[in-house]
Amino acid sequence: MDHEQTADLPYLKKVVGASMAGTVVEWYEFFLYGTAATLVFGKLFFPDTGNELDGIIAAFATYAVGFLARPLGGVVFGHVGDRIGRKALLQLSLVLIGVSTFLMGCLPSFDSIGYWAPALLVLLRFVQGFALGGEWGGAVLLVTEHSPNRSRAFWGSFPQAGVPLGNLLATAVLLILAATLSDADFLAWGWRVGFWLSAVIVVIGYYIRTQVSDSPIFEEARAHAEASAEAGYGLTEVFRHYPRGVFTAMGLRFGENIVYYMVVTFSITYLHHREIDTTRILALLFAAHILHVVAIPLVGALADRIGRRPVYIAGAALTMVWPFLAFPMFDTGATATILAAIMLGLAIHALMYAPQPAIMAEMFPTRMRYSGVSLGYQVTAIVAGSWAPLIGTALLREYDSWTPIAVYIAIAAAVSLLSALAMRETRGASLLALDEADRNRPAAAAR
Repeated sequence: MDHEQTADLPYLKKVVGASMAGTVVEWYEFFLYGTAATLVFGKLFFPDTGNELDGIIAAFATYAVGFLARPLGGVVFGHVGDRIGRKALLQLSLVLIGVSTFLMGCLPSFDSIGYWAPALLVLLRFVQGFALGGEWGGAVLLVTEHSPNRSRAFWGSFPQAGVPLGNLLATAVLLILAATLSDADFLAWGWRVGFWLSAVIVVIGYYIRTQVSDSPIFEEARAHAEASAEAGYGLTEVFRHYPRGVFTAMGLRFGENIVYYMVVTFSITYLHHREIDTTRILALLFAAHILHVVAIPLVGALADRIGRRPVYIAGAALTMVWPFLAFPMFDTGATATILAAIMLGLAIHALMYAPQPAIMAEMFPTRMRYSGVSLGYQVTAIVAGSWAPLIGTALLREYDSWTPIAVYIAIAAAVSLLSALAMRETRGASLLALDEADRNRPAAAAR
C-alpha cells in the first residue's frame, strides 16, 4: 500500500486546516471587494454620470482586473511552486493579498485625488488578483497530494468550502457595518473597517501555514526531476504533454465560474435594482453561504462514492435550468422566495465546485501539477467570472429584463456540460501511478 492509502489522518486534518485558513482569508478579501464594488466603489472612486449603474459598471471593470491578473499569478506561482514546493508560495500569496487589501481601505476617494483614486484601486486589485491566482492551486494541491486515493474528492473539497466561508465572513462584516451605521457613515468610513480587519486574519492564517510541510509525493517528484535531465516544469511542459487536461479543466470551469459570480455578486445588483434594501440582501446571502459551506464537502464525498463525472454532469445540467427559475423568484420580492433561489443556485454550484480539486489534480503528474491546475482554473476566469457581473449589469441596463441574462448563464453552463461529458473518470486514481506513467512515456509524446 502506498502513502496515499495510509495517510496520517490527524496530520491530514492539520493540512486541511492550514489550506483552509489561508483560503478563507484570501477569499474574504477578494469577495469583500466584489461586494464593495456594488455598494461603495461605484459612488466613491468614479465620477458621477447621473446613472447609478454606470458607476457600478466601472467598479465591476476594476473587479475584472483582479481576474485578469489571476492567470499571470497562476503561471508564475505554478512554475515556481512546481520547482520549490507549495508551502512557501502559499505564505507569499497570503502576505501579498493581505497588504493590498489593507491599502484599499486607506485609499482616498475620487473627490479627493481625482483619477488617481481609480488608478490606485486598479493597481491594488491587480496585486490582489495576482496573489489569488497562485493561492488556489497551492492550497488544493497541499491537500489533494496528502489525501488517500479513495477519499481525495472529499478532503480536496475543504479548501473549496473556504471560499464561501470567506464570503460568509465578508458578508457578515459588511452586514454588521451596514446595519449599525447610517448610510452616510457607512459610505464615508464604515466600509473601510472590513478591509483593515484583513491584517488581523492574515497574521493568523500565516501562522497556521507555518505548521505544515509539502507532501511526500511532491518531495519524491522533485528529487526525481532534479536527477533527470529530461524532466521539465511549467507552462510549456504542461501544454506540450497534457493539453487535453488543461482545456478540459478550462471547459469544466467556465459555466461554474460564471454562475457563481452571478449568484453571489450580480444578484446584489439585480435585487438592489428591484428596490430590495442592502441589509436584507446581505442577510439572505449570509444564510445561503452557510448552506454552501455545508454542501461542498457532502458533494465531495458523493464524488468519491459514485464518481466525478456524474456529479459534475448533474451540476452543469441543472445550472442551465437555474436562471429561468431564479429570476422570476427574485422578482416576487418575497424574502423566503429570494432566499430559496439563491440557495438553489449555490447548491447546484456545489455539484461542480466540490470535485474540481480532485478532478484537476488527477489530470496532471506532480512535476507540473501546480502549473496545470492553476492554468485550468485561473485562465478561464478571464472570460468567465471576471466579466459575468459586468455583462449581467450591462444586459440589465440595456433590456431591463432578466431573460438575456438567463440565456447567457445557460450557454455558459452548456460549455461545462460538454466538458463534463468528454472528461475521463478518475475516481480512485493513484497519483503515484500517474507520476510513474509520466516518467515512462516517451519525452516527445503528447497526451
